[in-house]
Amino acid sequence: MNANHPLLLEIQKGESTTLEFKKQLPKGQQVAKTLIAFANTSGGKLVIGVDDRHQLSGVQGDIFELQDQITSMVHTLCMPSILPSIYIENIAGVELLVIEVSRGPLLPYYLKSQGREQGVYIRLGASNRVASPEYVRQLELQRLNQTFDEQPNLQYGLADISLEPLQQAFSREGKALSLEKMRNLKLVIRQNGQDYPSHGLLILLGIYEQVEIKCSRFKGTTMTVFLDKKEYRGDVFNQLEQVEQFIKNHLHLHAEITGLQRTENYEIPIAAIREALVNAVLHRDYSNAGRDIKVGIYDDILNIVSPGGLPHGLTEEDLLKGRSEIRNRVIARVFKELGYIEQWGSGILRIKDLCLQAGNAEPKLSVQGDFVDWVFYRVSYEGLGGSIGGSIGGSIGGSINDKVLDEKAGDSIEDSIAVNDLTSRQREILVCIQNNSRVSYRAMAEQIGINESAIKKHLNNLKAAGWLERVGGTRGYWVIKKKLG
Repeated sequence: MNANHPLLLEIQKGESTTLEFKKQLPKGQQVAKTLIAFANTSGGKLVIGVDDRHQLSGVQGDIFELQDQITSMVHTLCMPSILPSIYIENIAGVELLVIEVSRGPLLPYYLKSQGREQGVYIRLGASNRVASPEYVRQLELQRLNQTFDEQPNLQYGLADISLEPLQQAFSREGKALSLEKMRNLKLVIRQNGQDYPSHGLLILLGIYEQVEIKCSRFKGTTMTVFLDKKEYRGDVFNQLEQVEQFIKNHLHLHAEITGLQRTENYEIPIAAIREALVNAVLHRDYSNAGRDIKVGIYDDILNIVSPGGLPHGLTEEDLLKGRSEIRNRVIARVFKELGYIEQWGSGILRIKDLCLQAGNAEPKLSVQGDFVDWVFYRVSYEGLGGSIGGSIGGSIGGSINDKVLDEKAGDSIEDSIAVNDLTSRQREILVCIQNNSRVSYRAMAEQIGINESAIKKHLNNLKAAGWLERVGGTRGYWVIKKKLG
């Protein structure tokens, strides 16, 4: 069997937003619901001839008759018309029937028998779901190439709201915010001779109840016990600042000595966290009240979850390739104007790069049903190498295993880390070198279980503290200058 066949690789990963497989052709309505869901979401393939264990069983019966059946079903059951591509894939002699549908231009698509109110289906993960009225409205706007935040709210007048938070945000960047500017940004919509605030303006000012970020610090690695929690409302600019401070209060700092200089950094790069928070605010779904952004801090991870899934039919693979689709154009324009966004489509790669450059594990982005989920992995406390332990502000608690480097005047760097003050990671590195003075970064990383960037940081700290000396270049070796014991 051709293990590198593109369709086989997709099947082996399992069913997803864009893939469903069946051993036999399902009944007409089931086929129609799946194809409608694909057309309303990200497109996709329905593959016939694959069982639930991902094994290729092949198509039973006359393939050309099946093609005719499918064409007839789609024409009879789906509105507006869907034009699937139906073709045969042969993988190592096993024939599969593939029904492929692109995301349609005539949104929303629905099941004729159930009507437009009840028959609009969308794809959530590997299942088909009936779309909510709010989601149907979004699909209608997408067909018109409009977004929710560009629509006016006729229940508010400009005199009913305070623009001060937005004016202050522009003022901090040295920019004026005139009525004309607000119209250009679609913060204000002119209709029937009167100016109305757009949903985007009301979102930025925090007028709607769903414009909220809930933050929690949990004990351990589960949601069982709260150690701290806050709910932030109001304008989104203030929310972002408050949430960032909440996260900082619950992350460890670590110190790093390079030469005679000592710098302190948070265990997860704040720039990466800030980028993820901005993305959550920018790309979440605001049309559905009662849902909010959630930030959870555990002993092992930082989790940021935003409601709404991926916008406009994007897939996770699209995101990783740098493709950018904007769900909220008004918010995006304002964020770009104020410097919250540097470049379209670069945020995810930048978040990952910032973490990798800091020696952290690569953060994970995933779509869980109708939510987008970021997971940042916290650096284990003893893996920080000369870190400043403990929680900031005293709200987390927990023991401190590593001692802060003594900075009293007159103390030399060589004496700053005594034997008893070595972290367990530093001891492991010294033992590796003691056993093999020519050990490579990669070998040390594999033996200890951390990445090479973290190994190099530990080595730099040990060199600066007088424990290690490197003799020679690439083909050189390490010398331990103190007694390890």
